[in-house]
Amino acid sequence: MDILQATAKRIEAEKAFLTELDNEIGDGDHGINLARGFAAVEKKLPELADKDIGAILKGVGMALVSSVGGASGPLYGTAYMKAGAAMKGKTELTPDDLAAAFDAAIGGVQMRGKAHEGEKTMLDAQIPASKAYKDALAAGKDVKAALGEAVEAARKGVEYTKTILATKGRASYLGERSIGHQDPGATSSLMILEELEKAL
Repeated sequence: MDILQATAKRIEAEKAFLTELDNEIGDGDHGINLARGFAAVEKKLPELADKDIGAILKGVGMALVSSVGGASGPLYGTAYMKAGAAMKGKTELTPDDLAAAFDAAIGGVQMRGKAHEGEKTMLDAQIPASKAYKDALAAGKDVKAALGEAVEAARKGVEYTKTILATKGRASYLGERSIGHQDPGATSSLMILEELEKAL
């Protein structure tokens, strides 16, 4: 719950920055829409307080889908709902559970957005982060260190989006002019991961 509240506050604080990024290559609503969605999540948290982790994540996803316009609501909403389905009935998460939740969330984004890594989308932060997290666990690192590596990989992923052509969404209409701009969805994905790392 604390993680979700911290995420909502961070997205609200970064709303203008995310919108500015989206103004450059999208339709200029990523920050505004996402902040509205997480405000709806914050309102819903009290009724999720006594639920298991799977149900909480599902509730977050449903709040995002029902309150956010544009692409980010369905994408993030599906990510949280798929993670919730993977964590059904759990009251605490092991490091491996977190890896499975990441994978489920990414699968939801890929399914909904029909996108792959390297297309200048949120996946360019999420997929490297998930891989770095699993690699760190496999190397015997604890969850905090593994999340640190996930955040670092996501940060590099955001930087990488500046160098590539957008082939999905509104940004794809810009063609070559999309190069040089970082992807707003990859940026918000990094912020959500940073809040998760801070909370643990």
